[in-house]
Amino acid sequence: MRLMSPEYVRPYVKAQKNDGHDAEGIAEAATRPTMRFVELKNEAQLDMQTLHRATTDPRSSRMARNWLIREIRSPTNRSRGPLGSGSIDTAVKGW
Repeated sequence: MRLMSPEYVRPYVKAQKNDGHDAEGIAEAATRPTMRFVELKNEAQLDMQTLHRATTDPRSSRMARNWLIREIRSPTNRSRGPLGSGSIDTAVKGW
């Protein structure tokens, strides 16, 4: 699989934007010998991008932050139930 950046393909789209014209522009651009392709990101890069986007996008930062906190705390909270039923105190001190 090879990825092309949209800004490299845009000059090859000839008319109004629709799927047919986009596909024709992509096919035209792919045949050009000077076309530059974008490398695929590995898992670590995708994870880092996701975390970065979650902490910098003002529209989703609060929701992503809450989700991340829930994901971090959920193993702790899941373990409190069985421990509490066995009379083991699992209260968090100082919160």
